[in-house]
Amino acid sequence: MQVIKGIAWDHPRGFDPMVATAAEFKKNNPNFNIVWEKRPLQAFADRPIENMAYEYDLMVIDHPHVGEASRKGLIYELNNFLEYKDDLNSFKNSTVGLSHQSYNFNENQYALSIDAAAPVSAFRKDLIENIPKTFEETIKLAEKSLVIWPIKPIDAISCFNSIAANLGKPINNVAEQFIDLSTGKLILKMMKQLADLVPTDCLKMNPINVLDHMSSNDEFIFCPMLYGYSNYSRKNFRKSIIYFGNIISFDENNKNCSGSQIGGTGLAVSKSTKNLAIALKYAFWIASEDCQKGLFFNSGGQPSHISAWKDKEVNNNCNQFFENTLETLKKSWVRPRYDGYMYFQDIGGTLVNKFLKGETSIDFTINEMKKEFEKSFYVNK
Repeated sequence: MQVIKGIAWDHPRGFDPMVATAAEFKKNNPNFNIVWEKRPLQAFADRPIENMAYEYDLMVIDHPHVGEASRKGLIYELNNFLEYKDDLNSFKNSTVGLSHQSYNFNENQYALSIDAAAPVSAFRKDLIENIPKTFEETIKLAEKSLVIWPIKPIDAISCFNSIAANLGKPINNVAEQFIDLSTGKLILKMMKQLADLVPTDCLKMNPINVLDHMSSNDEFIFCPMLYGYSNYSRKNFRKSIIYFGNIISFDENNKNCSGSQIGGTGLAVSKSTKNLAIALKYAFWIASEDCQKGLFFNSGGQPSHISAWKDKEVNNNCNQFFENTLETLKKSWVRPRYDGYMYFQDIGGTLVNKFLKGETSIDFTINEMKKEFEKSFYVNK
């Protein structure tokens, strides 16, 4: 029997559906056993693809990694397989927002979107009646010590980027240019204002930490922005159900949903695999509509296929998570994917986090972010 190794991330949303789909796939392909291993969420963001491509056949990746993968020739360009041409064309219009397109770089498709997410709001419906829709309303609730917010370095830069996109002024809007410094300082001021009103532990927390706390305690009832997890909206996943809504507005002149930073995951096939045909077959099946709104969701996954997001039964099984956050996903912004952006994401997140701790000034922070962003285009050349 041939063993195909895959690497996913260590959370029920990221790992359980891979195990379940591998078991189902084996029923129709008994000569192949797909074995999934897991890595921590932080490693998912940090670990270079090169460290995994020679060890695994299948990799669940984040789209900013495709620049590195493209330069180093580590994963297959899926558009080169003519037998899957129709599937790829279909996926362009059948995934949420820009989920599928986020894995397309230099006119090549490096992964299939299997999981869609973006920063949205989260709340305890049993403890709150008037849910904040704006930054100003969030501040008023935070002044009552009822708000929690994940802002460890990786999440701090995600929030910065999301607010920029929410304001309609995303980073890198002009190629290789960071952001208007006055806009950047405005974003940092808003983040600091909120950071000063939430627990200091937030500076070390990621979305999973926040959702675990909100679902097991009654202390905090609202989070204005964090990557959504439909698991927490399902019965019996945790003690209390977490409800989700669109991201709040950071523009006082625009109360409508304006999107955030697209996230989620894609499934890539390593060029080191010795079982290419079967790896491709599995990958395209997981990304298919039937699997996405069926086994993938039912085993704990958070699909990217639009039919799953609009499916009545799927939504009823997670308290309308998908329906209530769809507008944010539709309007979300795609991070840069050039080889070097991951350098900036790491450095930039640390800079923002230190500023929120009160360790650096706003001028120092924004100037260093600009310098490191410009540097990131040349670090791997």
